[in-house]
Amino acid sequence: MRDAPTRPSVLEATAPPANAADPTEPALQRVDAVIRERLASRVVLIDQISSYIIGAGGKRIRPRLVLLFCEALGFDGPEQYELAAIVEFIHTATLLHDDVVDESSLRRGRATANAMFGNAASVLVGDFLYSRAFQMMVAVNRMRVLEVLADATNVIAEGEVLQLMNIHDPDLAVSDYLQVIRYKTAKLFEASARLGAVLAGAPPALEEACAGYGRSLGTAFQLVDDLLDYEGNSDELGKNVGDDLREGKPTLPLLIAMARATAPERALIRHAIEHGEVDKLPAILAIVKGTGALDATRAAALKEAHDARLALAALPASRAREALLDLCVRLMHRSS
Repeated sequence: MRDAPTRPSVLEATAPPANAADPTEPALQRVDAVIRERLASRVVLIDQISSYIIGAGGKRIRPRLVLLFCEALGFDGPEQYELAAIVEFIHTATLLHDDVVDESSLRRGRATANAMFGNAASVLVGDFLYSRAFQMMVAVNRMRVLEVLADATNVIAEGEVLQLMNIHDPDLAVSDYLQVIRYKTAKLFEASARLGAVLAGAPPALEEACAGYGRSLGTAFQLVDDLLDYEGNSDELGKNVGDDLREGKPTLPLLIAMARATAPERALIRHAIEHGEVDKLPAILAIVKGTGALDATRAAALKEAHDARLALAALPASRAREALLDLCVRLMHRSS
């Protein structure tokens, strides 16, 4: 294992300049071309909804991980663009299904697909994206790739079900909540990072280091999401602040606040989680802030981001490793 990269701790770093060069941008243009080509369907409604969702943009973090780990490990082949598109399709399918389950009306500043086209169409187009992704996996013709992505898709589905089971449960253990994050969000980050190592034929220990980066980064990403639901701005977020509470989701800020609050404050939070009430959001937000729950959640996210950074010690020095280091910082400083 190589020495750890000599950079400031994620705990101390400031966000990189907004105009900092991103080595993945040219490669992402090729990924977008693959996405447009593979989205094509003879069914007009599928084309319409798929284009609506993909066209909404997004950070493309998971495709970036595939590309960056391929570059960091010296792989340069067309399979990387296919796999980057595949993980974006899987991610988009989960968003379509999530928005139906959560009855969400706003994502990335636009009406959700289910709000625009109805729940049935959204679910079915999500299924189309999953099945198209698996067609593409088969075409790559690597059994290890199929194994990684099939496992990831299954674990993500388990995470969705676990989250559904936890809805409106104010007594959820923090460890159980973190398991949901690992399954539902971090697993696809982990798979995306691992795929770069798989394509490069990296040894098992190096593959696991790449996967560890993705897993920790994905966990940090979700914890920052939890924070933004209580301290973000709706215009910047592209969704409604307080949606987690409205949906009865006991996320980490609420769970920590419950553990630290007074008995009356706990009762208020408990009632809001059980009934999905947002009319008491200002009072609950005051409790969450007053108990230090937001700071504790931020500290948990920072630790995960720091762990992700440490995992990169296994990689040789390169512009791709630098971009992966910067990604840890960017995700901690994001506002949407």
